[in-house]
Amino acid sequence: MAILKKQFVNPELPDRLFRVLTAGAAWLAMLLLVGLVGQLFYCAMPAVRRFGFRFLVASEWDPVNNIYGALPAVTGTLVTTAIAIVIAVPISFIVAMYLVESAPHWLSVPISHTLDLLAAIPSIIYGMWGLFVFVPFMQTYIQPLLADRLGLKHLAFFGPEYNGFGFLTAGIILALMILPFICAVMRDVFRLVPNVLRESAFGAGATHWEVTYDIALKYGARGLLGAVFLGLGRAVGETMAILFVIGNVQNLPRSLFGSGTTIAATLANNFGEAEGILKSSLFELGLILLLTALGIQVLAQLWLNRIRKQMGEQ
Repeated sequence: MAILKKQFVNPELPDRLFRVLTAGAAWLAMLLLVGLVGQLFYCAMPAVRRFGFRFLVASEWDPVNNIYGALPAVTGTLVTTAIAIVIAVPISFIVAMYLVESAPHWLSVPISHTLDLLAAIPSIIYGMWGLFVFVPFMQTYIQPLLADRLGLKHLAFFGPEYNGFGFLTAGIILALMILPFICAVMRDVFRLVPNVLRESAFGAGATHWEVTYDIALKYGARGLLGAVFLGLGRAVGETMAILFVIGNVQNLPRSLFGSGTTIAATLANNFGEAEGILKSSLFELGLILLLTALGIQVLAQLWLNRIRKQMGEQ
């Protein structure tokens, strides 16, 4: 009986089944993405037909007269994301480098666990903390320091008025939210550097900085850039951490202290009672946000492939 079973069972069947399942899962992910983009585009068509390209460059948002423009939300998203990346990336790099290269074991372990826990905190918690704790702190200490004592209120990027809310506050909250995520990935990338490379560099007389810059940084360049782009992708589409502290008004960013909105915040504020052309405009905003996130990931992959070719990898 065992011999008959071996004769009738194809030995290549498990491998074929595995290939079919994995290929099906990959194509399912692709079909879901295409279906999501197609559905958003279909629902946004009334707004596309009515406003056309003007929707991207118009700044008016008037539900009474059904006139909508995406420019305040798009620029607000870009401003808050830029602030978050500028703050989070250098700090994440320094902390990750310290944990791997310099920190003693008794200190690096609890800090690493803390970073992992912070990365898992829901974004609404950051938003609530920002509203009830950080906004009053900004209004009482940080914004008066920047505007009055340092005299930055006369500059173009800092307005004369402040109330704790605004793009700067939202950008800092967003930076605090994505910092543990980026730092955790960078830490793991530094840990993947082979010890033999570090030991060889130290044996040749290199300092800690030279080992980090010439060995660890170059060896893990792709992973470090991947961490930055992953944090960037998360920052672009963040909703709740921004919704509580940005002010939620359809204004173009004229100063870092000014209030405004983002694409995600606009969707969260208006979708509950949206109908007709307003609903279609919100779908178009969602389509812009999705295409922006996809574009970031595509650029990230192209950049990483370029770095890989420069390093001589296939």
